[in-house]
Amino acid sequence: MNALPILALAALALAPLCSAQAIELNDQFRLIVTPTIVSDYRASGLSQTLGDPAAQLNVVLSHASGLYAGVWTSNVDFGHDSSTRQEIEYYAGYYWQITDDISLDTYYTKYDFPRESDFNQSDVQALLDVYGVLLGAKFANNVMGPEIWDEEEENLIHPAGKDEDLSSFLIGYRTLLPAEVGFEARYEYVDYKDDVFFSNDGSSRPDYRNWEIKLNRDLIGVTWGLSYIDTDLSKTECQSFTGFDDLCGPTVVASASKTF
Repeated sequence: MNALPILALAALALAPLCSAQAIELNDQFRLIVTPTIVSDYRASGLSQTLGDPAAQLNVVLSHASGLYAGVWTSNVDFGHDSSTRQEIEYYAGYYWQITDDISLDTYYTKYDFPRESDFNQSDVQALLDVYGVLLGAKFANNVMGPEIWDEEEENLIHPAGKDEDLSSFLIGYRTLLPAEVGFEARYEYVDYKDDVFFSNDGSSRPDYRNWEIKLNRDLIGVTWGLSYIDTDLSKTECQSFTGFDDLCGPTVVASASKTF
């Protein structure tokens, strides 16, 4: 099923929720639920679903102080012999609204992959928003390293395992354009610390860059999004890391979500 039917079904499913609002539990707490459909689940520019659509759900309990905790989940597909088909994130953080135009969001996330515990990991992230200018950082450990094969020798050079650390830094900008169209642009640098991306000429590197330009608009009670996403990884480097050569290149991702 391609992206257009998926998003059409999403609109039909989300439209009845148009009048729904955040669930106010009391003066201090509220529960926010956001279902989302995307034509491709991309994380730091790399597809997590082999380029196929994903259904996602975010549930967060927030406190008036800025503290919050939540659960996010999505279907995934890493291909090959991977048995997991779901990603579950448990997170908690603090959102500090410093002024009307300046905010700081810091949080910890634990990632679980049912039936594939080797992929489990955790990270801490921070995102500073200053008049729409975004500055972010992420630090992760126990990141799953890729299985890298020497096809000529048929030997496993780099076995998969929890032996990688990761850090990433991003800069971006978001604003509201005319006709109430939201605009956001992000550029991210990701560093695995050890060489995990290999080229045909024998060279390798530990890092790569990815970028995204996104437009979104609320219509019939649903937030519609359209993103252009790309990385600087070659097909060979993508193949060496993911096992596929078409999961890191340029793509357009459509989305539909409803927060209530």
